[in-house]
Formats: sequence, C-alpha cells, structure tokens
Amino acid sequence: MTKVLTHSVTRPLALFAAALCLSLPLAVPFATPAAAQDGPLRIEITEGVIEPLPFAAPVFEAETSGSAELAAQITQVVADDLTGTGLFRAIPQEAHIARVTSFASPVQYADWKAINAQALITGAVAVTGDRVNVKFRLYDVFSGAEMGDGLQFSGTTAGWRRMAHKVADAVYSRITGEGPYFDSRVVHVAETGPKNDRRKRLAIMDYDGANVQYLTDSSSIVLAPRFSPTGDRVLYTSYETGFPKIYVLDVASVNRRTLNTPEGTMSFAPRFAPNGQTIVYSLTQGGNTDIFSMDIASGASTRLTSAPSIETAPSFSPDGSRIVFESDRSGSQQLYIMPVGGGEPTRISFGQGRYGTPVWSPRGDLIAFTKQSKGRFHIGVMRTDGSEERLLTASFLDEGPTWAPNGRVIMFTRETQGAAGEAALYSVDISGRNLKRVRTEGAASDPSWSPLQ
Repeated sequence: MTKVLTHSVTRPLALFAAALCLSLPLAVPFATPAAAQDGPLRIEITEGVIEPLPFAAPVFEAETSGSAELAAQITQVVADDLTGTGLFRAIPQEAHIARVTSFASPVQYADWKAINAQALITGAVAVTGDRVNVKFRLYDVFSGAEMGDGLQFSGTTAGWRRMAHKVADAVYSRITGEGPYFDSRVVHVAETGPKNDRRKRLAIMDYDGANVQYLTDSSSIVLAPRFSPTGDRVLYTSYETGFPKIYVLDVASVNRRTLNTPEGTMSFAPRFAPNGQTIVYSLTQGGNTDIFSMDIASGASTRLTSAPSIETAPSFSPDGSRIVFESDRSGSQQLYIMPVGGGEPTRISFGQGRYGTPVWSPRGDLIAFTKQSKGRFHIGVMRTDGSEERLLTASFLDEGPTWAPNGRVIMFTRETQGAAGEAALYSVDISGRNLKRVRTEGAASDPSWSPLQ
C-alpha cells in the first residue's frame, strides 16, 4: 500500500503528525488556542524503577447516533495500549469526579487534580455509514495546558482499532519523547497439537494479539518469518519439499514463491536488507553452512562467508552497511559483525555461555540476542561493539528476539518445561522491566515485528 508518514521530533513534546492515504486512517491536526507545545509533563525512561504516570481517559464522546459503542471500544484500546507499556496507570472511570459531556467543553483541571491525574485524554467519535472520524486532545493537568494541537483520524469503521492505536501512539510519543509502536503488526508461527506433533502455520496479528489472520496452512513445517522493511512481504523457511527452502510471501494477496537455491542444498534463516531488494540467508551444502546474499529480483547470489564453521542467523544494521551473525568458528557459538559485502568478521560477544539469533535494533545502537548459560536461556542486549551486555530475561527456554519499531521493546518466544510445555510470545522493555505474555489464540513462536503501519 502507498503511504506517507511524517513525524516531527524537533521538541521533546513535539506534535506527532501522520498522513496515510487509501483505506488507512488519515490524521489531521486541528489547532486550539491553549495548546502548549512544550510542557513539564514528561516520563524520563531510565534503567531505574519508574512509577507509572496516572492518566484519565473518559469515554470518548459519541458525536453521532450509533457511535457510543465504538467510542467506548476505542477509549478502552487507547487505555490498554498505554497501560501495557508499564509506564502509565489508568485511573478507573468510576473514580472520575468530572464528567466530560462535550469534546468542546473547557477542562475543569481542579477536578482532575483531585484524583491525581497527571494527564487527561479526551476524544470524540463520529460514525457516518462505514466511515469513522476520531479526534482527541491531550492535557497536562498540573500545568493546566493542552500538549500540542489536537489530532483527528478518519478511516473505515473496520479500521477503528488502528485509529485507537494511533491515538495511543501520539499520547505515548508526546509524553515519553520516544517513537510510536502500537500501530504495528507481528507475524509469527501459530502452533497447534501436542508437543510431539505440532502443526505450524504462519499468522499475522496486531501487536497486541488482535485481528489474527493466517497466511499459510499447516500442511508443512514453517519457521522464522521475517517482515520486509515496508511490511508488505514476509520471508520464511518451509519444509514443504522435505528440505528447508526460503519463500517470499505477499501479505495482501498471500501469493508466494520460492527463492531459487542450488539443488541438494538447504536454505534458511533469511532476512531482508533495509532496501527491501536484497536478503541474507544461510545455505548448507556439502556439510558446510555459510551466509549468502541474494538479489530478490534476479536471484543472483553472493557468498559472504567461507569457513569450515557454521555461520547463520544474519541481520543487517539499519543503514545496511554491516551484518551481525552467529558462528562457532571460535569453538563455541558467538556473535560476529562483518561488512555487508563480506570480509573478515569481528567478534563482539565474550561473556560466558553461547550466543545466537542476533538482531540489530532499528535505532542502530543495540543488538538483541539469545544467550544460553548455566542451563538457562536469556534474551539480552549489547552495544554494537559488544560492550554493556545486559540480560533481560531468564527461563527454561527464551529465544528469537525481535524489535518493536521504536527500538524500546523486544518480543520473543518462551517455552515452558516438560512434556506439556508450550511455546508463547512474550515482550520486555530494553531496561528489563514489564515482562509480559502477548495474547495469542494458542501456542505461538518465532515473532517478527513489522514497521509502523
């Protein structure tokens, strides 16, 4: 889909503006005389313990007949998005003293101060046929001023959840100064059946588990789906032919094709380059596994590593200049970085244990990885030079991290121990806070986070 996205961050509490065409929600700012472009309300995200910021989100006003239910649903999704970060705490509706009866009514700040609300979100929803318009304002209660101009989103009623996510994204960005991530999706492997006979198929969902759609059937094993930089295609590995082969699938049409690799070889662990036209992947032939790149259009491949060791799980830096990967060339599974065209790699992991599945942060500053040490699995992050390693989780089996579009949250697979053990998706903040299970319809693994919609 064609889309245009603009995001101004010239001030800490700068206005978030987005314009999307076709059937996607359209964001339009509307000015208000009391707008405060920079205010004191701000969550500084550090590694220390953060007391969640209390906010009030009265049920959005229903401006047209028949829009009350949708207004309540949108309000709830906005509140759920914000509280789900662990940085915000919603004040229950029943604790509200003031009642917002009109979106245009002046805010009675004293009533919101009385219940210790630091931020106030008001909104209105209008439904006309299959179209819906959502507008909102964000207020700093203690300074008594609006934070930025109001925004309104227009789209189809079927896309109401996206508009709710966009409202929450705008609030989150204005208060934290961080990039948004709620209006995103996750492709993963949905699993059914007993542990010794799992049926797997590709599924795609909103970041919070809603709107699940299945992209493949369960007739063959599928692994490691990976979104393209524009979110319109997915790479994955399938055992449909009996050997692992790489497929590329168009998300909108669900059409797919195999990427050509030599007969008698196994190809796996694919990932897109930032340009969306090149991929890197692992190829096993003659008992040796190396990393290759491929131009998707022509199918032309280039060998990037040549060693008797196993080289796999490549991931590009955001600028496309380097690739991080895992290798056992030093005698144990470790992380290395090499130029995009290949060449002598530099080892970056030196802690105790084995390292794998590295993924470069969209910000470019960190690399997430899986670590196995002393019988436990961990999701961790480190600087791109290997410094400041930090383990975020620990369990029987945690693996396969993927980054949220803003580089602040990581999603991964956690599997419980025992014969009845089940794979599930979890997320955690890069500070190690707010570890939580992601809602899915059943067992799930191998998540890959999309870019912003």
